Amino acid sequence: MNLDEERQAIRQELDSMRESGARRQELSLHACKRLFFDLGIRPSMAAVRDLTQTGSASDIPKDIDTFWERIRSASRVRVGAGSIPKALEDRAGELLGALFEEALSHARSSFEGEREEAQTLISAAERETREAEIRRQASEAAINRSDARADAAWERVRTLEAELAMASSQGTVHQEGLQATVRRLDAENESLRKRLDTEQSTNASLRDRIDTLHIEMRQSTEHYAQQIKDAVAEAERRVKPMLVELDSLRTMAATYQSGVRDASRKEFDFIQQIAAAKGRGDRLDAQLREQSDELDALTKEIATLRAQHGIDPVLARVLSELASAGRLSADQMASIGTLADGHVVLPLRCPKCEDGEPELSQVDHRYELQCPECEHSSGPGHSRLEAVTRFLAVKAVPAAV
Repeated sequence: MNLDEERQAIRQELDSMRESGARRQELSLHACKRLFFDLGIRPSMAAVRDLTQTGSASDIPKDIDTFWERIRSASRVRVGAGSIPKALEDRAGELLGALFEEALSHARSSFEGEREEAQTLISAAERETREAEIRRQASEAAINRSDARADAAWERVRTLEAELAMASSQGTVHQEGLQATVRRLDAENESLRKRLDTEQSTNASLRDRIDTLHIEMRQSTEHYAQQIKDAVAEAERRVKPMLVELDSLRTMAATYQSGVRDASRKEFDFIQQIAAAKGRGDRLDAQLREQSDELDALTKEIATLRAQHGIDPVLARVLSELASAGRLSADQMASIGTLADGHVVLPLRCPKCEDGEPELSQVDHRYELQCPECEHSSGPGHSRLEAVTRFLAVKAVPAAV
């Protein structure tokens, strides 16, 4: 059976226990046992939460601590039975302590390396984000400049169109003047012909005048025709460069539209790169939080081991039972002090309201256990043992002087 099938079997067992009315702590302890003894995996908050699908971030570490407490209690009872010599037991304890310290040091160094690598990746992602922002701003500035050039080009086109219309109107005015002149000359010619027919019989000298007028008419006609031709040529000369410049402006407008499309495509690519970098940063942040939770669990375990050093757990259990039975006076509690605090297990529920989770506080070397729901309190005591004993007595006991 592989690891996935084994995990699925554990989930089925937990579902059966949940249907039979098992509580959260029982489910967590069963998951810790199967992970540690069957799969060889050290129980962690994430692994237990994945199997049980219940419990808060503060409840599951307490259940894991309870599991390790039971394991240590069972191991110490077997050692205290006398099957291992005292010297060998001490040397084995020193060896296990050294191995634990070495494992803790290795875990810290690995965590520091992974955290530095994650910080490096985050810095690289931030740098890429800043560069993408700079490139986006440069693209926006280029687009603005292109818009300004396009506006200037359209303004130039409108100016050229106005000049073209003005030139066309001037050509029309010249043509109308020429036609009026031709009509006037035709009228004069007709009048002269009538006068010639009328006076031809009496005045021969008028013939010379008629010839002269004919010559002047031809010269005027040729002159006005040349003026019309020159005006048309001038208009064509001025219109052709305008048409060429108009074609150039249309080409520039097409180039601008292409540049705008390229800038839009680049901006979309930059946005995609920024989104990818942000996704990598979120994954690294989640990994960092998970490793921080594991480090907190290891720190709590070290604190518990240090607090339990120096007293036999059997003796600590006897003192706890005597205190719970009310057979220890206040002076005896004060003389015991905090020797057995490392083996004292805090109650999971308040004995008065049965809903709240008691919270332990320490102020000026005095311990106090209090329920946040019903405000039931043990009062300040000299040790955790004294605070737990008073708290479980339901009625608050006055604090020791």
